[in-house]
Amino acid sequence: MFVAVSSGCFPDLDLEQALERMLDLEFSYAELVVGPEAQIHPDQVVRDPHQVAYCCQHSYRVTPVAYYLDFEGFDRQFYERFHACCLLAKATRVVSLTVRSAELGTPFNQEVERLQALVRLATLEGVVVSIATESGRMSEDPDTAAVLCEHVKGLGITLDPSHYICGPAAGKDYTKLLPFVQHVRLRDTSREKLQVRVGQGEVDYSRLISQLESSGYRRALCVDIKPEPDANYDHNAELRKLRLLLETLLV
Repeated sequence: MFVAVSSGCFPDLDLEQALERMLDLEFSYAELVVGPEAQIHPDQVVRDPHQVAYCCQHSYRVTPVAYYLDFEGFDRQFYERFHACCLLAKATRVVSLTVRSAELGTPFNQEVERLQALVRLATLEGVVVSIATESGRMSEDPDTAAVLCEHVKGLGITLDPSHYICGPAAGKDYTKLLPFVQHVRLRDTSREKLQVRVGQGEVDYSRLISQLESSGYRRALCVDIKPEPDANYDHNAELRKLRLLLETLLV
């Protein structure tokens, strides 16, 4: 395993600035977010995925290892955008592509059909699709997320344990998801708040890493700490602190 950082940690920077900030914080690997409010807009990828790929790789000291698609839908535009992102991933030699599962209340069979279509498209380009574990979504419940993976062959999980510490699914056992994990996103979390300062939450990083190792996971542990308005701490220091903590546990 190795430590990465999400471009979503730098919402006020463009892609080049975000990559430079990652270097300043001594990250070598990155998860790049694609979305209407992100550094990479999905319509940019549709127009010219190879040009976007060039921009993503302009700094060879920061290697893209995953893409997080922060857009959704069931219409033709969504599938067009998704396929373009698969081409982007292939061009940048990235295997892991994360999508958001459907909102709670979506018919189960409808979501299965959607995910099956995404897996088919991604497989043609050599990309693995994972659904992010997230409150307010069908992946909120680990049992449902596991059943989705069982019904959709080739579907993986992007594990964000914070949503099983804070929120409606707090305290639920998610170990059944470990065999499906293709990507991991991390921050510190308390039972009352999804994001707290590193060291003030309840994420047991050591135990999580041991569980992932036992399940054969060998990919990124991605730091995903968002800046908070009016916070009385240094956001960059928090990113650096979690990087150092994870790297220490991986030695």
